[in-house]
Amino acid sequence: MTDIENRLVLGVLVNPFAGVGGAVGLKGSDGSDTREEALRRGATPMAVDRMTRALAGLAARTGGLEVLTWGGAMGEDSCRAAGLPARSLGEPPSPSEADDTRRAARALVDAGAQLLLFAGGDGTARDLVDALGEDDVPVLGVPAGCKMHSAVYAINPEAAGELLAELVDGGLVALHEAEVRDIDEEAFRAGRVQARHYGDLNVPAEARYLQQVKCGGREVEDLVVTEIAAWVIDTLEPDTYYLVGSGSTVAVVMEQLGLPNTLLGVDIIRNEEVVAADVGADRILEVIGDAPARALLTVIGGQGHLFGRGNQQFSPAVIRRLGKGRIDILASRTKLGTLEGRPLVVDTGDAALDRSLCGLWPVISGYEDTLLYRVATDAG
Repeated sequence: MTDIENRLVLGVLVNPFAGVGGAVGLKGSDGSDTREEALRRGATPMAVDRMTRALAGLAARTGGLEVLTWGGAMGEDSCRAAGLPARSLGEPPSPSEADDTRRAARALVDAGAQLLLFAGGDGTARDLVDALGEDDVPVLGVPAGCKMHSAVYAINPEAAGELLAELVDGGLVALHEAEVRDIDEEAFRAGRVQARHYGDLNVPAEARYLQQVKCGGREVEDLVVTEIAAWVIDTLEPDTYYLVGSGSTVAVVMEQLGLPNTLLGVDIIRNEEVVAADVGADRILEVIGDAPARALLTVIGGQGHLFGRGNQQFSPAVIRRLGKGRIDILASRTKLGTLEGRPLVVDTGDAALDRSLCGLWPVISGYEDTLLYRVATDAG
């Protein structure tokens, strides 16, 4: 894939002074006073180098990757050292502060970053919680701080790079909600670990097949689809219209609800009751009006079309009315595995809409089990 809309857009962000107080015994790096004292004691910042190590394996994969970053030590230096072309969106002050990290993170996501790779510690993770708010863009931490009690980090920089390479190559990578912990540095310096839950971030994790169901070392498709349906039903929102798309996977949701289903059509349910069956695009818009609405879709196994094959009821107008965040994809690992790393494909007939739908999407693949998978405009 060479078209920019078919690439993984990676945001790269470094807190240059993360961990600077660790080697000189300060047990933290938060705050300008601590940073200045660490440098006075001869500390050498390591975050830029650690991000370079994480990015080193991606230079050969630029055909499937676009990189956005921030200037100088906040990302650009690491990208350049790793031989990875990147577009810098801004220049940091020297030295950078927490506000600069938050501002850069928000700008990278607003510019289209589909995954944010950051180098830092718990303080940096806390800044990302503040910056991203309710945004569900996944993040992955390259460990570079003194305190890393949060569950958002790869085990080392190289592991972060391997996980990203798997994503670029079309591998199945799970998506988890991970906790960010806020550590009291003053208490930590006094020998007490006082941490509290600060927030949560979505984090890609190494794909582990058969997390939910095992049988002779192989995923059992029927059982996994049953689990997918059970999770969907458990998370149905009240007073919300659900557009149940065509296909056997979403049909199991209807079966478990005890509702009739149009296998090759689109039905609308609300509060676990069918309100309209086998509807077209205009009827969908008429029924849902301005009320809360979501869509439940699956993909064509082996082909991977998400929109444009067998579900044209999801017209550009319907898709825009829903918005990307209100479209749930249901597919087992086995079904995704038949794509052999190729992306899911959108072909709505509206080129601008297709481009806006490209990127990483969460795919419900089991009970409390979600994967990240790429959506593109072609299957190359």
